[in-house]
Amino acid sequence: MALAPLVVVDAANVVGSRPDGWWRDRPAAVRRLLDTITAGLDRRADVVLVVEGAARAGVEPGVHDGVRVVHAPGSGDDEIVRIVATEADAAHRPVTVVTADRPLRERVTALGAAVLGPRQYLAGAAGSITRRPRGRPAGPARGADPPARPGAPPASG
Repeated sequence: MALAPLVVVDAANVVGSRPDGWWRDRPAAVRRLLDTITAGLDRRADVVLVVEGAARAGVEPGVHDGVRVVHAPGSGDDEIVRIVATEADAAHRPVTVVTADRPLRERVTALGAAVLGPRQYLAGAAGSITRRPRGRPAGPARGADPPARPGAPPASG
């Protein structure tokens, strides 16, 4: 039986992609992000939200409405790479990382993960990462982010 795809969300990068005043209250910003993710969660994928720094005060580690929250002990990027390396090697399942951070994108694609940008993810494209587009080989995403899936739930925020 195949495992569900894994989606690893870079909370700091995704929160920072929206100019909604997040810098005034990082803990509240990560709570809003978690609410946005759970509201539009594609239940065909396992979702991990990696939180670092001051934002950790906003959400306890553990499972929240189907999303596993992980507090990075140091660098969020390093924790994301660790999760991708563990899941891609041990579990042999598709892994997608949600980030626009170019160095992180390079690190995780080198491990075999696909990458999706924050705007596409927040626009409801999470469902599109659970299946490979027809005619496209499996492997890391290349170039621009794919367009949002038609009929996807709108991002709240």
